[in-house]
Amino acid sequence: MVEELLTAVLAAAVGAAVYMGAAARVVKQYERGLVFRFGRLREEIRPPGFTVIVPVIDRLRKVNMQIVTLPVPAQEGITRDNVTVRVDAVVYFKVVDPANAIVAVEDYRFAVSQMAQTSLRSIIGKSDLDDLLSNREMLNQGLELMIDSPAVGWGVQIDRVEIKDVSLPETMKRSMARQAEADRERRARVINADAELQASHKLAEAAEVMSEQPAALQLRLLHTIVAVAAEKNSTLVLPFPVELLRFLERAVPQPGSAPAREETAPAGPASEGPGPAEVSAADTDALDSAPAPDALGGPANGLLLDAPAPEQQRKGLRE
Repeated sequence: MVEELLTAVLAAAVGAAVYMGAAARVVKQYERGLVFRFGRLREEIRPPGFTVIVPVIDRLRKVNMQIVTLPVPAQEGITRDNVTVRVDAVVYFKVVDPANAIVAVEDYRFAVSQMAQTSLRSIIGKSDLDDLLSNREMLNQGLELMIDSPAVGWGVQIDRVEIKDVSLPETMKRSMARQAEADRERRARVINADAELQASHKLAEAAEVMSEQPAALQLRLLHTIVAVAAEKNSTLVLPFPVELLRFLERAVPQPGSAPAREETAPAGPASEGPGPAEVSAADTDALDSAPAPDALGGPANGLLLDAPAPEQQRKGLRE
């Protein structure tokens, strides 16, 4: 009798252990449990921890409530300004309603992935290339709204959508590089021209100061010589100031000034000196051998004499 009682107790304990093993379930902290009894969803959602279901009758479905990172495959499309690009993105979402995530949609992960690809293609077609490259924040918000609208009925909340990369054709990359180079060259020229303008103003002020103080130009010349001599070159370039040339020009007499003409005093009367009657024959021969006057009526040496011509002197001697 006692043995039968012990056997029954042991059998009951084994049965209870088997039942508990079949009915006991553990729901993790980041999960929620859905119980289907004969295929019908129970309203109670099992919280994290230890829970018990009816074996064979109930089925427990665990739903992950963590944020899921879903990469969107690269989508190729044509932008609004007719540029072919390849864009890939990533979607961050989580389940907020486990019942709808399991009952309303067959596979909520696959559904979100397909919706993200379709929305990404739509965004590419509605946007310009410049928006895809520089205005990604606005595109991310628009893409998030497009995916989140149908996902609300699936019990899924879109947390964030990010465009990862925009791939451009090689020809477009070279065109953009040339455009950027041209823009940088334009800015460099503008900056250089502005620097030249400022330097010209400063040089004008310096020239005005040096014109008032000539010694400043000499000091500047010495500084230039020191600066050039500091470099170990075989040739020394020495600038010559223009003011020194002007000084030398003022010191040299002008070639246009002619020397003063010398004039001889006319022959006076007989009381003051020998007159024409007192001229001897030797004087007459000397006058005949004298050089002829030049075109201006003067002698060959350039002196103008007021004395009478030799023929007139001879007539005076005969008389």
